[in-house]
Amino acid sequence: MVVLNRIYTRTGDKGDTALSDGSRVAKHDPRVEAYGTVDELNATLGLCRLHATGDIATRISVIQNDLFDLGADLSRPNMSADGDAGYPVLRIIDAQVDRLEAEIDAMNAALTPLRSFILPGGTPLASHLHLSRTVARRAERRATELLAGGDVNTTAIRYLNRLSDWLFVAGRVVNDNGAADILWVPGASR
Repeated sequence: MVVLNRIYTRTGDKGDTALSDGSRVAKHDPRVEAYGTVDELNATLGLCRLHATGDIATRISVIQNDLFDLGADLSRPNMSADGDAGYPVLRIIDAQVDRLEAEIDAMNAALTPLRSFILPGGTPLASHLHLSRTVARRAERRATELLAGGDVNTTAIRYLNRLSDWLFVAGRVVNDNGAADILWVPGASR
């Protein structure tokens, strides 16, 4: 259980922060940038939930919880030392990716195939979902950058990749199953 009885600690006042394994790194470290972008993504999904109802609101809530798991995963380097932690280390698992894939397939089944790229927009919820999709893509770029230089759970990267797809399809669903999608018209402003 997490207990936060004191919000400020002053331990980061000199520009460093603690990772979940207790090690300290600069606040601009690629690992901090990766899980910080996941936190930003979670905040954008909070905006989505302002407009969401029913099943989509429930699914977004589950994803927000997943993103806390993902942040915990990315904040812990050295996966090979997980067994020495003395507690269960939280990592994104295949079942979380599988759930996103199943939901994408179910949502996509009701949609007409795209014949054009779509512009972000339509309903307020679709607009927020598209914003979240772009932040998910940035989080994925940060995580893959981290992977190139260190130790990252590759399932976490798969989750981010699938989540951006989920957000795209969900944006179409809340745009009247794609009927309210705004289609890109190449060269329209010429």
